[in-house]
Amino acid sequence: MDNRRFVRQPSARMWAGAIIILNIVLLLSCAPPEPIRLGYIGGASGRVADLGIAGRDAVLLAVELRNQAGGVAGRKVELLIRDDEQKPEVAQRAVRELIKQGVVAIIGPMTSAMAIAIAPIADEAAIVLISPTVVANELTGKDDYFLRRSLPMQQYVRKMALYQRHVRGLRRVTAVYDLNNRAYTEGWLNDFRVAFAEAGGEIIQAIGFASGGDTAFLRIAGELLAPQPDGVVIIANSVDMAMFCQQIRKLDAHIPLIGSEWGATERLMELGGKSVEGLMVAQIFNRNNTTPRYETFRRIYLDRFQREPGFGGVAAFDAANVVLESLSRRPKEKNLKKTILALRRFEGLQYPIVFDDFGEASSDSVITVVRDGQFVVVE
Repeated sequence: MDNRRFVRQPSARMWAGAIIILNIVLLLSCAPPEPIRLGYIGGASGRVADLGIAGRDAVLLAVELRNQAGGVAGRKVELLIRDDEQKPEVAQRAVRELIKQGVVAIIGPMTSAMAIAIAPIADEAAIVLISPTVVANELTGKDDYFLRRSLPMQQYVRKMALYQRHVRGLRRVTAVYDLNNRAYTEGWLNDFRVAFAEAGGEIIQAIGFASGGDTAFLRIAGELLAPQPDGVVIIANSVDMAMFCQQIRKLDAHIPLIGSEWGATERLMELGGKSVEGLMVAQIFNRNNTTPRYETFRRIYLDRFQREPGFGGVAAFDAANVVLESLSRRPKEKNLKKTILALRRFEGLQYPIVFDDFGEASSDSVITVVRDGQFVVVE
């Protein structure tokens, strides 16, 4: 018997189905891989918008440059941006949204109050949260998923306090600080107080105010000057710092002014004008730096956004590149946080960034003074 007549021959319909399946497989194999998603969170509105916008644009630039160079392991990087509005509940909601959308890391936030609000959420989700500018002592020494590119404030605030006492000869100072970012401002104030006292100085009066409210700047300026201090310390954002400088200068044109680095943005110069001349600030950023990496970045940033990056932009670009470099060098399936801490050392725009076991970065700091509308390094 000839068994061949019992073998079913493929029908035209079967061939058509096979061709469709083959085409689908080929299309899927040719489709670009899913992008790697990163998040950014920072204040893009309100009185600290200059810091948040500088950070946002710098991270965007870092991602664009990485994608132009081929992305990470052949995959494009997609940046998801959220405005925390400097409100804890908004920041918490934004971080949860970013995590739900599958980000592998979040760059930000830019202020300590927001970091304290969202760090536990990132930690619970095991998502790296790396802040460019947060320096609050409250977040120091914790084995969690919060990392920071900036060194803890205690180091450079101490440097500033000792400079004021030993070099400028100030002994009695008053201070004003923002109650809406207490994790930063009260920490800064206390660190300055301790170091200044060790050197024989004293904060004879400290006044808190709520940024964004109906602040009586002139009245507070009068209260700061009433005890006849040797100098006034201002711990605030750029807008409020400029306002206090203006009102203090109306009452005393020559008293030494000391500011926190939070307010040391280009917006301070725009708003403060001549009133901020002579203001002294400790910073982790040197605008006069001439390293090729920084000069190239600054030129590209200026061309792209038509403004200076400032310390927020530089720190955010560094933080973004820590994440991007770690992703590109991460062994398969290895935890991103562990990769960052294992690599430990990264090239920053102005100097190397070295993380300790808790994700705290060591870096340099400088003391600057405003001269002719520019921050000039004095130590």
